[in-house]
Amino acid sequence: MNALIPVTIVTGFLGSGKTTLLSSLIKHRQTRRLALLINEFGEVSIDGALIRDTAGEDQHVRIHDFPYGLIAYGDDTRFIPTMKALAARRAGIDHVLIETSGLALPTAVMELLQSPGLAEDFILDATLAVVDTPLLLANQFERTGGMPNGDHAAGNRATADDAAQDHATEDRVTEAVVADSVATMFEQQLEHADVVVLNKIDGLDEAALLEAETRVRRCAPKVRFLELAWRAELDIRLALGLRLHQPTQTTHEHRYTPVAAMPGADARVLTDQQRLNGHAHSGLGRHSHGLATHKHFHEQDPGWMSFVLRSAAPQPAQILQTALAEIARREPVLRAKGYIRAADTPHAVLVQGVRTRVSLEQDVEKPAATKSELVFIGYHLSRSVVAALLSELTASTWK
Repeated sequence: MNALIPVTIVTGFLGSGKTTLLSSLIKHRQTRRLALLINEFGEVSIDGALIRDTAGEDQHVRIHDFPYGLIAYGDDTRFIPTMKALAARRAGIDHVLIETSGLALPTAVMELLQSPGLAEDFILDATLAVVDTPLLLANQFERTGGMPNGDHAAGNRATADDAAQDHATEDRVTEAVVADSVATMFEQQLEHADVVVLNKIDGLDEAALLEAETRVRRCAPKVRFLELAWRAELDIRLALGLRLHQPTQTTHEHRYTPVAAMPGADARVLTDQQRLNGHAHSGLGRHSHGLATHKHFHEQDPGWMSFVLRSAAPQPAQILQTALAEIARREPVLRAKGYIRAADTPHAVLVQGVRTRVSLEQDVEKPAATKSELVFIGYHLSRSVVAALLSELTASTWK
């Protein structure tokens, strides 16, 4: 009987830093031969391109893109054939990494890994949930209490009724629906994780990190390990080869790696490393994830939307950055990403927007794009409204 190929699922809400973390794992893969399945909620694969840039010509890293929709969900016809093709090449693969969309639950993949078609070749190693720690501490994943759990249809009807009477009330209700939808997705991603990775923590002090741990534990008390990703890097020993779902496993043991060893001597060290020290045990035993059959994502919550806007005009970087932040303040844009044709550099410029936090980074190894192309993801977004705002604020045509 062939040895089972371990699979690690990397989940996390929009903009949590999953792709950057995966890039770090590729850089430090040592002798591991990896296969990666990258899923994005949109028609353009930005994350897949970034991962390919990291892998370069490495023949021991195989990358498969899954744009459009959500991987392993109801109408995904590619997931099982892709996994079977990997199993057929098992001699050249040591580990499979699956990055789910920021709007997906890991349970869809987990369920199919246990199906008769895949269970003879693969085994879940662990599910990692990556968290944008500053957003967590800024209460951006908290419920507003303005809407019953998941009752988005009723919320939308209420919004329509209120709008006829009071536009201010409409705005408040709409914000409540968005906040509760975000909170629901965030909570469910953590609920089904074995390991939570606190990302984007550089600059946070010990008190902030302990507060972040408290919030994670309150939201998902069954999470087994809490890890720290300094400089968006996670020790590969804390991500791969955890063997948390071995069928005969009754207990598990891990060597503790102090935070000081990740990634360098200048990293901040917590006084109480027993709580956040690479493997902070929750004291809980193995837990059931309660797998369920998944409908297509849009049947569960059709409010989440993604679209691409393009412009042929060169973009002044600072003006575009300011424009994207302003649009996120006015409209429910939770994620923006892509490459732009910048007016002031001959190189490609990568745009990464998480709500109103927008960064632009030159890629000196890539020539400038022939046109700008940005992916927008949000809740009940209007493509025409965002396009009009972006065109107005940048004084260029976006469509």
